[in-house]
Amino acid sequence: METLSDRVNRISESQTIAMARKSRDLKAQGVNVISLSLGEPDFATPDIIKEAAKKAIDENFSYYTHVSGYLELREAICKKFKRDNNLDYTPDQIVVSTGAKQSIANAVLCLVNPNDEVIIPAPFWVSYLEILKLAEGKPVILNTTIETDFKITAQQLEKAITPKTKLIMLSTPCNPTGSVYHKEELKALAEVVAKHKDLYIISDEIYEHINFGSGHQSFAQFDFIKDRVITINGVSKGFAMTGWRGGIMAAPKWIAQACDKMQGQFTSATSSITQKAMHKAMELDYPTYIKPMRDAFLNRRDLVLKLMKEIPGLKINVPEGAFYVYPDVSYYIGKKYKNYTINNATDLTLFLLDEAHVALVPGAAFGEDTYIRFSYATNEEILTEAIKRMKEALAKLQ
Repeated sequence: METLSDRVNRISESQTIAMARKSRDLKAQGVNVISLSLGEPDFATPDIIKEAAKKAIDENFSYYTHVSGYLELREAICKKFKRDNNLDYTPDQIVVSTGAKQSIANAVLCLVNPNDEVIIPAPFWVSYLEILKLAEGKPVILNTTIETDFKITAQQLEKAITPKTKLIMLSTPCNPTGSVYHKEELKALAEVVAKHKDLYIISDEIYEHINFGSGHQSFAQFDFIKDRVITINGVSKGFAMTGWRGGIMAAPKWIAQACDKMQGQFTSATSSITQKAMHKAMELDYPTYIKPMRDAFLNRRDLVLKLMKEIPGLKINVPEGAFYVYPDVSYYIGKKYKNYTINNATDLTLFLLDEAHVALVPGAAFGEDTYIRFSYATNEEILTEAIKRMKEALAKLQ
């Protein structure tokens, strides 16, 4: 008899990965599918980073490193935090992992006991909830709306905190909404956290460099709560290095040591070659290597917003970061076409996959099934065609 553990049965498959798989299956059947389901830049990793990795291979940098990453890399990460975020860290506060997802899992599994409460603003990145399930923590979901740019307030946070609250998990810029918390908004949240001495924050800042506003703001900038902030970052998004799998955590030393201990039993260090590539990424000049990608994403965002305004019923805001638009599709709920009845955003994404051959991710993956996530991490020609197909398909629903 095949019996899996309760642990694995509790968690769900990532819906972003599931939609990508459905797209690949249709493509294998010869269907011309436009897949906008994964959060993956279409740019190539900068050549200077690739050259650093090739050099590491040629020089046989192929042995085990320190579990948290080799010292010079962690020193370079500390310099990056000082340069870009005015944050002071020492190498023993840095843990390099196999992607930011592992960094988050390390932190959650090291801090959360069964039935500890963890506050998660919704919409949230798909893996937050599933990682929490593995830790047997209890999610406390704070719902937001498009009218508030999907951001929680200090009042909402204060009301949600109980003696059992151990952790808050949020992202800025946010996946899936593209929302960005400004300094005064983060400070108001930080002042609430400061009142509760056993409360910690995982601040997921992986989209730091894809920011269209006045600049990225880190949660750890506030000295009065810095010792309770776990900052998550990495190279996947800003440096177009998704497949390299390089995640970064900066945390109080005791948390970093715990995550090093846990990672030592799961994976040990991330790939030594990836570490050398990350080292070079930490040293790159932002205007030369990163800003051109950021500017391209901004142009794509503006194009998508312009074209989406031509589709009746979509309610959209203006995301300030990342590379997603997260429209409210409530207008289409209850509508029908042939054998399709749209009861929620999940139905709508399946309809769009079948009728328009455009793969998107339903809001159910992120906590609210009246939205869809549209990734614009591809070229303008494909984006234009995708929205044209969506507009034609949605017009069939009555």
